[in-house]
Amino acid sequence: MRADDSSAEGQTLTSILDLMSPGDQLVVSRLHRLAATGRGLLEALDRLEARGATLSVLRPKLSSSGAGGVALRAALQAVAELEPVPHRRRAAATAVQEIFALQRAGVGPVEIARRLGVSRMTVWRKLKAIEGAEA
Repeated sequence: MRADDSSAEGQTLTSILDLMSPGDQLVVSRLHRLAATGRGLLEALDRLEARGATLSVLRPKLSSSGAGGVALRAALQAVAELEPVPHRRRAAATAVQEIFALQRAGVGPVEIARRLGVSRMTVWRKLKAIEGAEA
């Protein structure tokens, strides 16, 4: 099986990885064609290995099989550890309830934002919307 498409991300990549069988080889022209981050590359490599398939990169010439595969994995793990950990945004409905509860408890907007991990502007908008709804 061969994949050499820069748009092979998201659902397309998932579909390709789901089709891989033991003994298959996914070939990409360059490593960044597979994923944009070190974590993404490791996840793709894990999925390939779980299915018994291998990865082959044309430039530079890399493979996930053999001794080179061990070195490739180690390099990707090192890169992934240097990447910032993405944080997930809170659900809007929950944040509104929490913002309102903290405001009623006497907590200021800046502290509310810090505690909930949202921007101060988000807190100000939600408080303004609450005030508008009460009027």
